[in-house]
Order: sequence, then structure tokens, then C-alpha cells
Amino acid sequence: MGPEPAVPEPEGLRARKKRLTREAIFAVADRLFAERGFENVTVAEIADAANVSVKTVFTYVNAKDELIFRQPTVLDAVVRAVARRRLGQTPLVAAAQALLAAVNETDENLSLGSFQRMTASGPAARSRVRALWDETETRLAEVLRAEARGAQRDLPVERAARRLTAAQIMVLVRTVTSDEVADLITKSADTDSGRREALGQWIRDAAGRLARGLQSPAR
Repeated sequence: MGPEPAVPEPEGLRARKKRLTREAIFAVADRLFAERGFENVTVAEIADAANVSVKTVFTYVNAKDELIFRQPTVLDAVVRAVARRRLGQTPLVAAAQALLAAVNETDENLSLGSFQRMTASGPAARSRVRALWDETETRLAEVLRAEARGAQRDLPVERAARRLTAAQIMVLVRTVTSDEVADLITKSADTDSGRREALGQWIRDAAGRLARGLQSPAR
């Protein structure tokens, strides 16, 4: 028998208070950003909603933009869906289903609509989102690598294929949050429910086109 696992030290009162304060600040920031956009929320408003001082907020972050997307987002849901997909389901289909679920998600952090609004809310948010896209693509490639471990050698051609699959998924994710798709969906219906339905249909169609292989239109 191996050694018994170490029992973690109990969390002290001060450490617990700091953790809860940190979680409250990030949760409030994500909620306000999702509701109003990054550029339209001040650190003072975040501090007030979290019942702390502005000085306290800056003990956890150095700048306001570090508060963006600190809670799980639709990107995390996509990675989780790919990792937990059923036997025979392709990574792209699993990712598309996660996006479809996020269309009607009521949790602001995991909602696709909230993520789209944040993406369009200003330069700082867009810069952060671009970094998250790159991180998510790498996470997807790592998930696919973990699945293949033991089944085959990790050859360069296999690593490249996994990266291509991850990039294909991110094409769908990036495009669904683009200004062009937002404009298309806004003009497609007069009600929120109609726009959500149109967005869902766009995701299905786009995933199908990616699965078949995109072709440039004829000149």
C-alpha cells in the first residue's frame, strides 16, 4: 500500500475571508460587465456592489482589465463539452452543442449573449478576448492529446492534426462573436426569442459548413 494522501490544512478565518472577498469582487465585476459593458462600469461601482473599498479591489488586481472574464465563460463550456463528448461525436459537434446551450443560458457568466456583448464593449475587452481565444485553442488541443494518450504515438503529424481540429472549433467560436454575425442576428428578428432562434440556426448551419469544408465562393 502507498502512503495515505496528505490531509489539507483547514482554511483559516482570515484566508477564508480573503477568498470570499476575491470571489465576490470578480463575480460582481463579471455581472456588471455582462449587463452594461466593460467601458461603462467603473471600479468604484464594482467596489460598491461588492461592499468593499476601491483600495480593496486593487489588492486583488493591478488594473481594471484584469477583472474581465475571471469567472467561467462559454469558452470553458466549449472545452468541457469537447472533453466529455459521447462516443462517436466529433469535437466540432460537441462544441457547437455547447454554443447552442449557451444561447439560452440564464447564467450571465455562461451566456453566449453576455459573452458577445463583452466582446464588443471596448478595446480592453476585445484584447482580453483575443488572448482567451488563443488559450482556449491550446486547451482544446491538450484535451484531444489527453484522449489520444496511450492509443498512438505522439507524432508531429498527430499533433498538427489536433491543432487543426482545435483551430476549426475556434473558427466557429470566434465567428459567432463577430460584428458581422451580431449585425446579421440583430436584423433577422424583432424579438429576443426570435434573435436567439436565428442565432441557434446560424450556429447549426456554420458548424455544418465547417464539417463539410468551407469553399470560397466562385468569382
